[in-house]
Amino acid sequence: MWWTESLKDENATISVIPRLLETQEDFISILQLSKKNPTQVFELVEAAKFPANLFLKHLVVISDYGGEPIQRLGKSFTDIFTKRDQTGKPIMDYVWRGTNYQYVFESMPVKGLGNEKLDIDGNGLQSDKPFDSLKRDMTMILLYASTSDVSAQAGLEVCLLGSLLGDEAGLERHIKQRYIVVSRITGGANANSLGQLAQSYIVKYLKEKLGNEFNITSNGSIILQGYGKSTGMPFDVVVTKGGKSVGIEVSFQVTTNSTIERKAGQASERQALINAAGHKIAYVIDGAGNFQRSAAISTICKHSHCTVAYSDSEFDILADFLHESLP
Repeated sequence: MWWTESLKDENATISVIPRLLETQEDFISILQLSKKNPTQVFELVEAAKFPANLFLKHLVVISDYGGEPIQRLGKSFTDIFTKRDQTGKPIMDYVWRGTNYQYVFESMPVKGLGNEKLDIDGNGLQSDKPFDSLKRDMTMILLYASTSDVSAQAGLEVCLLGSLLGDEAGLERHIKQRYIVVSRITGGANANSLGQLAQSYIVKYLKEKLGNEFNITSNGSIILQGYGKSTGMPFDVVVTKGGKSVGIEVSFQVTTNSTIERKAGQASERQALINAAGHKIAYVIDGAGNFQRSAAISTICKHSHCTVAYSDSEFDILADFLHESLP
């Protein structure tokens, strides 16, 4: 309820759950029609002009097999899928409707396997993508890996949706039951997208307010003597002008967690190092989750040169502070 209107509008374009719900019926229909063979699903997705990355996201959520499991699978892929065909490509033996099949992986193993590479992260889902070899490989794993002889590894026993293909009643019941439970995957994706969106909005707002004389960097750092890392002290946003900088930390917490406590614990030391180098530090603090940690907020305010809430009028105060601090 505290988001600015423009931020709420932009968030609506990247929120994962609404789009999954909007396309759920079409997704179920594709699976229900996949009766001829275990790979017919690819033809049906293409014929229906259903985005392949969105289809894959549905599978990921239903299987509850998201970012971290996919990354671990990518790192251990050659240890899990050890069988090879005559050309040396890895294969997966699986079962569909009582018949044994073999799938030859086209792209896997691939370095850095994850949501971003599969176009199923917040940014990737803003554009419709067709099936490529990597998405096909991941789709086959999510559909059939539970019937393979490596199902006991990497948590692949949850990848069972393929066994229900063509079973209209079974599919609809299974999928809708899965969506009743809010998956950790959609929760994590939504939280991450909101956090990055909050940060991006501030960068955009400050650039418009401050002009080209100020260098504004998202996920930047300030080099400080006495700080443990040579890459500098990291900040969500760094504003620089004339050799001096202001590091800005952004925290918009919808629910309570340990993030604000950690930032409060670091506040005193961070400000001391910043002061010694002639720089300054600011905080943007908002959200019910933060307000419930009053002691932590008080500590941050005590060790901040400027603390504002998350609204355009508060950002104007921050912009004025930046003008004064970086003349």
